[in-house]
Amino acid sequence: MLPFKLVYHEGYDLRLGEHVFQSQKFRMVRDFLFAEHIAEPADILVPECASDEDILRVHTREWVDKLLHDTLSASERMRLEIPYSQAAVQGFWLAAGGSILAAQRALKDGFGMNIGGGFHHAFPGHGEGFCMIHDVAVAIRRLQGDHALRKVLVVDTDVHQGNGTAVIFAGDADVFTLSLHQENNYPEPKPPSDLDVNLADGTGDEEYLELLDKALADAFRRFAPEMIFYIGGADPYREDQLGGLWLSMRGLQERDALVFAKARLRGLPVAVAFAGGYARKVEDTVRIHVNTVRAAREAAAARAGWANP
Repeated sequence: MLPFKLVYHEGYDLRLGEHVFQSQKFRMVRDFLFAEHIAEPADILVPECASDEDILRVHTREWVDKLLHDTLSASERMRLEIPYSQAAVQGFWLAAGGSILAAQRALKDGFGMNIGGGFHHAFPGHGEGFCMIHDVAVAIRRLQGDHALRKVLVVDTDVHQGNGTAVIFAGDADVFTLSLHQENNYPEPKPPSDLDVNLADGTGDEEYLELLDKALADAFRRFAPEMIFYIGGADPYREDQLGGLWLSMRGLQERDALVFAKARLRGLPVAVAFAGGYARKVEDTVRIHVNTVRAAREAAAARAGWANP
C-alpha cells in the first residue's frame, strides 16, 4: 500500500480515438501500478466532478456555458484540437475534481496524486492545446477559498510552457509560477510566468537537471510557498512526438525525485498532476508517469524517515 492516495476516474479517458493525445494512458497507468504491485485498489480515490462554482473560480461564465451547452464557435473548437463531446466536458470537470481531491490529500498525507489533469493551456475564457479547463488553477483557488492554504508554488515540467497558468496567476503574489520547457515549441507567444526556463532543442538529462535545480533554488529565494503543485509532464522524453528535448526515462525520474526532495527538505506537501505525454509508444508514456509515482513513494518514505529518525 502507498503512503499517500492516488486519484483516478474511468472518465479521465476522453475516448478520442486515433489522436496524438492518447487519453487511455490514464487507465493504463492505473492498471500498470496494480500489475507491478506498486499500488492496490485501496490506494485509489474516485473523485467527483468539480462543481460549476469551483470551475467559475477560474473560468468565465461565458466559457463555462459554451462548454456545458455545446455553443462553441468553429474557431474555438479548432483551438481545442480535440473533438468536442459531452463526455469530454465531463472528463475535464472530473479532472478538476481530481486535482482538488489530490491537493486536499496532499495537505493531509504530504503527497496527493491525480492520475490525470495538468491541463495548463486552458485560459479563463478559452481552451487550447487539448485543454478545456485548468484543473490545477481550479484546485488552487478552491483550497484558497477554503482557507486551507494561501501561497502555492506551481512547478511545471511539461515540455510546453504553461501559458494558461501564467495568465491566470499573473500579478498574483500568492501563487508563484515556474515553467521549465522547450523554447522552440508550442505555445507561441509565451506569456511570462514568474520564472520561465527556456530550454534549447535537444537538451538532455544532465543540463536539464542542473537548470531545474537552479530554477527551484531561485524560486525558493523569491517565494515561500505552503504547497507545491507539480505538473509532471512525460513529454520531455526523447521519443515524444510533440517534444524536442532529449531526456531519458531515468532522467525524467530523477527530475521528479529532485522536485520531491526539495519539497521534503522544506516540509512542503506536494500535489501532482500528470499533464502531457505523447511518446511514439504509449507504453513509454505510461512508464514515465508510473515512475513519477515511484519517485513520490521513495520521497514519502524518506520524509517519514526524516520525521522519525
